[in-house]
Amino acid sequence: MMMTATKIRPAGLLAIDREMARQHTDARASFESNAAMAANVAASIRKTGRLLLLGMGGSHAVGRAVEPLYRALGIDALALPLSEQLGQPLPLAGRTVLVTSQSGESAEVVRWFAEAGNTADIFGLTLEGGSFLARTAPCLVGAGGTELAFAATRSLTVTFALHLAILAALGEDPTAALGALDQGQGNDITQALAALEKVTTIVTSGRRLQGVAEALALGLTELSRLPCFSLEGGQLRHGPMEMLGPKVGVILFRGNDPTAELVTAMALSVVEAGAPLVIFDASGQPPIEGAATLSFKPASGLAAVFAMLPVAQRLMIAFADSRVDNAGTPVRSTKITRSE
Repeated sequence: MMMTATKIRPAGLLAIDREMARQHTDARASFESNAAMAANVAASIRKTGRLLLLGMGGSHAVGRAVEPLYRALGIDALALPLSEQLGQPLPLAGRTVLVTSQSGESAEVVRWFAEAGNTADIFGLTLEGGSFLARTAPCLVGAGGTELAFAATRSLTVTFALHLAILAALGEDPTAALGALDQGQGNDITQALAALEKVTTIVTSGRRLQGVAEALALGLTELSRLPCFSLEGGQLRHGPMEMLGPKVGVILFRGNDPTAELVTAMALSVVEAGAPLVIFDASGQPPIEGAATLSFKPASGLAAVFAMLPVAQRLMIAFADSRVDNAGTPVRSTKITRSE
């Protein structure tokens, strides 16, 4: 009788599993416990009409994801990496600034506050109530404390919930987003994982959901150690299509919004180019032939994000686990980046 070896789940992935297991409970608690501070941030945004979202890594990806949601409310919202603001700063006068750092301790956060001086309309989003950021600026603080695992999972979900609190204070109805947060997503990722079995790189892309695509690309790179990156749909169209082929996997995000047709057109082009394609689809439109589709009920904005994110996390982890032996244990990075 043949014995088959069972792969032991790496410690780094077990740590991520623990974070993910409580991310929805923590996100719900974060939304409910930050109403007062969210109202203060909303009042500032109403006053200025302009919002600058600063962060690094996954925190910046969250900024990119919520940028269009604030813009839809008539707010002049812009997400920039904090490192870029340090080197080539936008003027802060007349802007509400949201600095996001899950640890509240990253090198750029510490230096930026040392250089920015006092501005009345600076707020923070963090998971750590005792952090440098939380001591320095009025903060929305996510429930559950600092994320301990390497790649961002719970910290993303919790930070999106903090933004939902701000958007709700600005008058957005949070019902659909909270419904998606409360409802478990049981999508089978087997077909999607199989589609990516032989690729050497993955490109993620979206239109209005581009920020989620960027968060996934970061996590894929961190965990699988393969060069995975993200290009906004239009940017992917303008030249980089040349790279497409059997070894380049593409993951697209399609929501129930006016940009869905553009994502559909890109999907057809990817299939035609012979690149393996996975689609996270909350558009309500028919699936694309030749793509591995992960379907969700029609949704846009944070409702789509909360539905897709846990499934994207599971795919990211399974892909990494199939490629490296000790996925989730960084070899060249640290959880809190304290050097620039």
